[in-house]
Amino acid sequence: MKSLIQRLRRLDHLIRHRGTGSPATLAKKIGISERSLYDYLKLLKDMGAPVTYSRDAGSYYYKEHGSFHIAFLEYNPFSETDNGGYVENSTAYSVNASPAVLD
Repeated sequence: MKSLIQRLRRLDHLIRHRGTGSPATLAKKIGISERSLYDYLKLLKDMGAPVTYSRDAGSYYYKEHGSFHIAFLEYNPFSETDNGGYVENSTAYSVNASPAVLD
């Protein structure tokens, strides 16, 4: 049985490559019901994905270029300087490990 993450990766890949087909076809491609597909699409949209459907192309696509990355972000408000001191980070989060690109 595929995990939620695996299905989201597959969904992201198909959307980025405009290879989803109709909602019914896409649901079959990722192994879920059409109703569940709409839940997954809502989840992507809730996370900021600009997902839309083109009837002309017969596929979902992102209105902007991008993809999803899943990673643990480590919170560190300070960075060590070259001379051993510390300065406040402009961004306090850093990726702790290589992010898993949803592809």
